[in-house]
Amino acid sequence: MLESKVLLIEDDPAIVENLSAYLKEERFEVTAVDGQSKALAQIEADRPDIILLDVTLAQGNGYSTCTAVKADYDIPIIFLTALGDEFSVVTGLDMGADDYISKPFRPRELVSRMRSVLRRAGRFGGAVQVGGLKVDMEKGAVFRAGEELFLSALEYRLFLVFLNHRGKILSRGQLLEEIWDVVGEYVNDNTLTVYIKRLRDKIELDPQNPEIIKTVRGMGYRMEA
Repeated sequence: MLESKVLLIEDDPAIVENLSAYLKEERFEVTAVDGQSKALAQIEADRPDIILLDVTLAQGNGYSTCTAVKADYDIPIIFLTALGDEFSVVTGLDMGADDYISKPFRPRELVSRMRSVLRRAGRFGGAVQVGGLKVDMEKGAVFRAGEELFLSALEYRLFLVFLNHRGKILSRGQLLEEIWDVVGEYVNDNTLTVYIKRLRDKIELDPQNPEIIKTVRGMGYRMEA
């Protein structure tokens, strides 16, 4: 299931190719253009859920493009740029950007920021069904048979990591990298074990024989697609 439509406004072919491929693996629908006029035409034709916008473009520039978009559309924008100085950051945010990330960036960090911006904008996913559970992405709530399952902040974040990577094996290292700072404290390997057990106790019908989050021996865990 595709999560959201992404418009990537970037004129570096290598970045377009690599980032588009990564975002598609993460279940985003990606369209890429290299300049302001093409971007505005694409937005009019197929309203994206979020825009990734480079500051330097082959035609126009990111700041003027952001201003033009925000004048007519309520679409969240994340600036991508090699300019990491404070002035560039403040300028981008003053133009109406919702977030800002400097190159080179880790694709996982960008995806995490994208999902955060989409949630704040009320554009992320709506309701998702998985393993007999209903996940209301806007409310940040998980339900079974109409009853809410009360997850802690870290349990919910861990659940979202699995949900966003359905069908993929996630190592313990990958999970730790995704959740270690969600509650402002360090999460170690033993703590991860405890939280996976707590999460299974809440979401699985039979936690001793889990069907939603399965252990892949010697490799990690996988949420069934």
